[in-house]
Amino acid sequence: MGVLNCTPDSFSDGGMYVTLDGAVRHAEQMWKAGAAIIDVGGESTRPGSEAIPESEELARVIPVIEALCDRQVCVSIDTSKAEVMRQAIVAGAAMVNDVTALAGDSSSLDIVAEADVDVCLMHMRGAPATMQNHVHYDDVVDEVEAFLAARVEICVAAGVREDAILLDPGIGFGKQLEDNLALIAAIPRFKKLGFPVLMGVSRKFFLEELTGSRVNDREIETAVAVAACIYAGTDVVRVHDVETQARAVKIASAIRCCLPESSPGVSS
Repeated sequence: MGVLNCTPDSFSDGGMYVTLDGAVRHAEQMWKAGAAIIDVGGESTRPGSEAIPESEELARVIPVIEALCDRQVCVSIDTSKAEVMRQAIVAGAAMVNDVTALAGDSSSLDIVAEADVDVCLMHMRGAPATMQNHVHYDDVVDEVEAFLAARVEICVAAGVREDAILLDPGIGFGKQLEDNLALIAAIPRFKKLGFPVLMGVSRKFFLEELTGSRVNDREIETAVAVAACIYAGTDVVRVHDVETQARAVKIASAIRCCLPESSPGVSS
């Protein structure tokens, strides 16, 4: 999954793809480099970010989605607003990627269920503006697992198809370094919930905490984290530099394919 932030303030590439031509050109480059889906977002969810008006988010993403779908590019919409989901799906988006796991807007469940599109349910504690304040878990893996299982149950009861659901533990969203590492190590456990797992580790701050690397110089760290996720059983990785990370995925996937079927990193 290639990240396309149509925002002025995202943590890694804010302001780089705010024009329609620039966004489409970058998305096409990611698509050609091996992205299976382009994740279009119009509102930053970096730590400390504030929500923007629905109208502004729509203006940022809908023209981009329409242009990409016209070019036969598979698109997901990264949003927690139900109306943005609805209009993005009308424009051609095949997936909803929601950091609130469809809990942030009361209409989201019905829109996703009725549209019959794929959906990624992510764990986040709090809201982006405050999620890194006073972070504490008694057992982060237990709590994230319980949250995701509960959201699956709610979504299925609302009419969302089970085979349309992906799960994301939410690396960096209301998590400290040790929490992020524990969640990556627990990927085989999340896989046992019975759904594909998506991991977003690309250029995240926990990598800087480990090596001191700045946000524009974290592709080596990202590649190692991506490879670890793939080896552990992750189905989708969400990345900024698709060309570089596709290489990491190929290596990790080749090694993973050689594991015995009983290995905890291999799903049945």
